[in-house]
Parts: sequence; structure tokens; C-alpha cells
Amino acid sequence: MILGLSLPTFTLLHVLLSLVGIAAGLIVMGRLLRNRVLGFSNMIFLAATILTSVTGFLFPQKSAAFTPGQILGVISLVVLAIALLALYVGNLIGAWRWVYVVTAVVALYLNVFVAVVQSFVKVGRLRMLAPTQTEPPFVITQAAVLLFFLIVAVIALRRFRPPTL
Repeated sequence: MILGLSLPTFTLLHVLLSLVGIAAGLIVMGRLLRNRVLGFSNMIFLAATILTSVTGFLFPQKSAAFTPGQILGVISLVVLAIALLALYVGNLIGAWRWVYVVTAVVALYLNVFVAVVQSFVKVGRLRMLAPTQTEPPFVITQAAVLLFFLIVAVIALRRFRPPTL
């Protein structure tokens, strides 16, 4: 039991939080690219992504060693803390604008990166294509995801100019 939930139920909650974070994050990225107000989807993106990282630490461990997933969780939480600082303390003014854009894109990228890894672990046909996650289909997929987010970041940095007070 984790937080009073069975392991399968907790896993489902964790996955749903992740998917909500990804979906809301994609909406936010669209808003950044079109220079629109971030809106409620931004709060959902940040909250769901934070909760995804936090719940990832609650899964049972086979050893006391830090896992790659936990390392990504720590990185994600640090990136998200900086994003929150840029948004709520810096108000996206001056350098805080680009800090927010970069951290938001990185946080979404990390969530999608883990989703791709989990897809290749859990989905039978994908697992057959890359059983050790070192095979070309996995590497090409992750490279394409990284390239996509790099392009989004560059375009968003150029286009997103929130109004200042």
C-alpha cells in the first residue's frame, strides 16, 4: 500500500498525473509558441508535473541505491522549482522570461523522456524493437524527442513576450 492505495492503483494515479502533465504541458508550449497568456493550463502543467515527480519517489525500492528514475525526478523538481521562481517571483519579467521558457520546456521534455522509456519497457511491440533500450529504434525515438523540444525551446524563446506591468 502507498498512501492507502494498492500498488496498481497508485501506479495508475502516477501514470495519469504524468499524462495530464504532458497534455497540459503541450498546451502551454503551444501558448508559448503563439505568445499567448499561459492561463490555467500552466498551473495544471506545473502541478501535475510536480506531483508526477514526487509520486515517483514513493514506489517501493529493491535496494537503497538511487535509481535513474529518481535522479530524473530530482532534476525535474529542481527545474520546476526554478520555473516556479521565474513565474511567481520574477513574474516573467526580464531574464525571468527566458528562465521560465527554458525550465518549462526542460520539465516537459523530462516527463516525455520518461514516458518514452516506460513505453519501450511496458509496450510489447516496442519492447521487442528495443529490449535493452540501446537499439536504434529507442535511440532514434529519444533523439527525435530531444530535437523536437530543442526546436520548441528556441522558437518559444524568440516568440514568447508576456506583457509587463
